[in-house]
Amino acid sequence: MELKVDGFPVSATTGGRPLDPGKPLIVFVHGAGLDKTSWQLQTRYFSHHGFSVMAVDLPGHAGSEGSPHPSVESYAGWVARLVEAAGYDGVHLVGHSMGGLIALETAARHPAIASTLTMVGGAAAIPVHPALLAAAENGEHIAYELLASWSHGRRSHLGGHQTPGIWMMGATIRLWERSRPGVLATDLHACNDYTSGAEAAAAVRCRSLLISGSLDVMTPHQAAEPLRRNLGDVREVLIEGAGHAMMTEHPDPVIDALAAFLQPAG
Repeated sequence: MELKVDGFPVSATTGGRPLDPGKPLIVFVHGAGLDKTSWQLQTRYFSHHGFSVMAVDLPGHAGSEGSPHPSVESYAGWVARLVEAAGYDGVHLVGHSMGGLIALETAARHPAIASTLTMVGGAAAIPVHPALLAAAENGEHIAYELLASWSHGRRSHLGGHQTPGIWMMGATIRLWERSRPGVLATDLHACNDYTSGAEAAAAVRCRSLLISGSLDVMTPHQAAEPLRRNLGDVREVLIEGAGHAMMTEHPDPVIDALAAFLQPAG
């Protein structure tokens, strides 16, 4: 699926089925330097279970044209314009990592379009080590290797995906390798510079879900504490044994958590 936002084509997947205006829409937002394929198992499931879905490539990522945005706040405005371009008044916002910050800020700034908010591997802030920022700025491969290692639990370093033949570590590194120069660094700076997560959470008016991994070292469970305090109507799910990239490591528990949360609205 392709549509235009700010004059630039946007690449999105709809889980194998066209958008149906008669069904509620879920918008999936990926993390730093990644793309819409992060959500391929979730989009496939929900497109066949009562929802329309749209997993997007953010500007300058994979199939979407334009340039990556320098801030979470700017990305949030883009998501709001995306929803308008798709012809929907309200959507279920689901974001992973940086995408979670974007979904949070979108729900806070544009409450009319946020039916629900789900943050997967979410936190009120995601500070980035200066050495990692420098490696990403210089295009050093060690940045991809470190991020892949920190994104996955120990079991996933070796294998263990429910689909035979999929190597999660290698597949994630390939996504960053194929990204355009500067995209990962821009995204990491956007994460590092974002400090208003607690205030944004207090402004959210819709129901919210926090999905965390027990082995997540990038956004550990305690990093979401300001969200827990400030989100008004929030539910939490902790996936045992999951690292940061839980959508691929543990896709079924993520789907189950989302399905249970969205059922009343679906």
